[in-house]
Amino acid sequence: MSKQFIFVGAIVGTLVLAGPGSARRGAAPIPVLPPPGDFVSRIDNKYFPLRPGTTFLFRGTQQGKARLVSVFVTHRTKMILGIRATVVLDQVLVGGKREEKTFDWYAQDKRGNVWYLGEDSSDFVNGRWVRSDGSWQAGVNGAKAGILMKANPRIGDVYRQEYYAGHAEDMAKVLRRSESVTVPYGNFERGLETSEWTPLERGVLEHKYYVKGVGNVRTITVKGGSEEEHLVSIKR
Repeated sequence: MSKQFIFVGAIVGTLVLAGPGSARRGAAPIPVLPPPGDFVSRIDNKYFPLRPGTTFLFRGTQQGKARLVSVFVTHRTKMILGIRATVVLDQVLVGGKREEKTFDWYAQDKRGNVWYLGEDSSDFVNGRWVRSDGSWQAGVNGAKAGILMKANPRIGDVYRQEYYAGHAEDMAKVLRRSESVTVPYGNFERGLETSEWTPLERGVLEHKYYVKGVGNVRTITVKGGSEEEHLVSIKR
């Protein structure tokens, strides 16, 4: 799973100005991480709330096989660059077999932006877990934090979700804020739709849909693949 983002006035302006005209891949600037004192203890962004103890279950397909994704917001935290990040465990089964396990680290600043501070990801290979090349942590080996979800996303905004050169370089662009979306969990109006990609996998493009008060409800690869996920349930 790829995912990240100083929303001090000047930086916000830079990101907004980097919107529609900067949709070229690789054009989004690397955001500046605010100091630890600018972060809060809860992640309650309207499009990406992470309440500890919550499990999001997604079902879909991957290359013709059933795909099951479990996202658990743990009660654990991890200190990264002086910031206390929430630890989220993401597990993927494909065709009933273990494929991927990832610990993601998120934190929210006082403005409401959810920052992505890194991930410890492993692939299940030949009966054992092998750490993925895409694993990274902000502040280690030149890796930089990014923004997974902005406090007030605007149509045309382009931003980096993570940056670890040559390993993790996901970016996103806000496409719509009033999209209707239907998944097994429910029917929603005014969903937020984003386009997400990485220059490390040219020709691959995903669209993601987020709903206020819920979070991500649908992910679909629209170019360069056939993966698709839909939110089935939320358990607290």
